[in-house]
Formats: sequence, structure tokens, C-alpha cells
Amino acid sequence: MLTLLIAVLVFGAVIFFHELGHFAVAKWSGIKVNEFAIGMGPVLFKFGKGETQYALRLFPIGGFVSMEGEDEDSSDERAFQKAPVWRRILVIIAGAFMNFVLGFLALVLLTGVGDTPIASREVARVENEATGLQEGDIITRINGRRAFIFYDLDYEFARTQNGVFDLEVKRDGKKVLLENIAFETKIAYNEETGEAIIDEATGEPYEYLDIGFKVWAVKKTFTSVIKEAFFNTLSYARIIYLTLFDLVAGRLPINQLSGPVGIVSEISKATNLGWRYVVNLLALISVNLGVVNMLPLPALDGGKTLLLVLEGIRRKPIPKKYEAAINIVGLVLLLCLMVFVSFNDIRKLIV
Repeated sequence: MLTLLIAVLVFGAVIFFHELGHFAVAKWSGIKVNEFAIGMGPVLFKFGKGETQYALRLFPIGGFVSMEGEDEDSSDERAFQKAPVWRRILVIIAGAFMNFVLGFLALVLLTGVGDTPIASREVARVENEATGLQEGDIITRINGRRAFIFYDLDYEFARTQNGVFDLEVKRDGKKVLLENIAFETKIAYNEETGEAIIDEATGEPYEYLDIGFKVWAVKKTFTSVIKEAFFNTLSYARIIYLTLFDLVAGRLPINQLSGPVGIVSEISKATNLGWRYVVNLLALISVNLGVVNMLPLPALDGGKTLLLVLEGIRRKPIPKKYEAAINIVGLVLLLCLMVFVSFNDIRKLIV
């Protein structure tokens, strides 16, 4: 029951912030909003204020902002379709923007509360001189990618399969490139039992990279916490893009995708580990929704934004029959993907 409650709260927060973005910008733009709903299906609770009905629906798997003239013709001067293109684009992208805001706020909480230090990119101690690193080096790039915070380094260390890296560091005010640094791979052991820790995904002993150096911690201040949370939010977004690229490129198997069932399973694990893990998962889910929802695919906000950009370029709307066909195809493909990932999640639970 606790897992179910936390899952509902997590999904509810992510959905609420997303729809709040659409709602707030639509109101600001003067577009008439008929309903603001959290959840889908039968109405559990509703009330009206002004011209808008606010509703809580049974299934916490989505939500919507129903705007006048969004999907149908309307003679109302405040209809969505009659608003300038740039305002409609702002309304559409506001949902994803608010998901980034929620992720950022969650990471501010996670970073600011507790004794967990903020790791810098400045090398404090070198344990493996073969790396070429020196004390005082500030790592600025790893494998050609800019590193804003230590988390960027940490992810790239985990992502690279051959354990060989190119590091760019700032040393005495100058850029120094350290190429083909090879770190040692070790097996993780349980400190209490002495047994190897098994990776659930592969069934093999869990391996980690011994990076051979330590970094300084950053003192927690208002500025350092905000900066860390901001760049961590951007890092999460970049990780999601890289993961999608790895899926398309075949570096990751398609069965690594998860849907609502898999997310609830991860929330259950996070609940057992503590609130910090739940908040971190909330941030990751929210940023993930923001990124994925803005992909230029039919039925997603990114696809709608693309159609509006084309409308702005053509100076006339895309014909309704073509827009409807694109959205239907996109919706069918999206539903097929949801069925696949849900089946995959259930299979993982059974196995």
C-alpha cells in the first residue's frame, strides 16, 4: 500500500506540473480553458471556477487541459486555433518546461538536505599515476563531452564499455588533453558476506570502474546547491537523449525500455531504500517525460510543436485531414509501444 501511495503521488506530481504548464500559459495567452483534469477516466471529484472545470479522475496515468477549439472548429474568439502561432507553441512546450522545473526542484531538495557532499571536478588525490592526472586538475571534458559537474563524469565512466577515456583538464590555467586513459575494472563485493554482488539485469557479478582518483567536495551554499541542481537537471536530460541514441544505435537492447509497470517496480525499490531515492527517481521521471514528450513525433507535444512551426513557415494551417491522420498514426504507434513495454515489464517481474 505504501508503494502504491508513493507511486500515485509521484505520477500525480509529474502529471500535475506538466498540465499546469499548459494551463498557466493558455490562461496567460487569453485562450479559453474548458477543463483542467488530473487523471483519466471517470470523474472522482470536480468543481467549477469561472469558465473552467477542475477535475480529479480515477486513473492516475495522465491528465489533460481541454482548450476551446483545440481539436475542433470553434467560433469563439478565444479559441486555441485563433491564437497567434507563437502563443500556441508556448502553450504546447510549457508542459515539458514545467517537468524540468519539477525535476530541478526535486534535485534542489536532494542536494540541499542532508550531509551528502557535492563532488567537484577538481582532483584532490591521484591513486593511479598512470592516468596522467595531477592534483589540482579540473576535469572539463570526457570523451569530447563537456562536464559541468561530477555527475557528467560519473555517467560517462559507466556508459563507456571499453574502459578507455580521453580527459581534457584545466591545469595551471591551460588545457591539457590526456588520451587513452585505461581504468581497471573490478568486481563489487558485499562487505558483510564477502560474496560478489550480482547484477539483476545480467545475472553476472556487478563490475565497477576503479577511476584511480578522488575529487574535492564543494561547500554547500545557496549558490552551490542551485548550481549543482541546475546542471544535474541538464545532465539527466542529456543522459536520456544519449540513452535514446544508444537504443536506436543498438548499443542498448530494446527490452531495457520500461513503462508504468516498470516505473512502479522501481518506485517500490526506491521506497525500501529511503526518501532520497524516491526524490531522485521523481526528478528522473519528470525530466524524462519532459525530454521524451518533446521528441518531434506524432501525438507527442514535440510533434504538435513541429506542426505549428510548419504552420508558421507556411503562414497557413496544416489541412485538418492530414493533421488528424498524422496524429492517429502516431497514437497507434504510441499505444503499440506502451503495450510492448508493459508486457516487457510484466515479463521481468515474473522471471
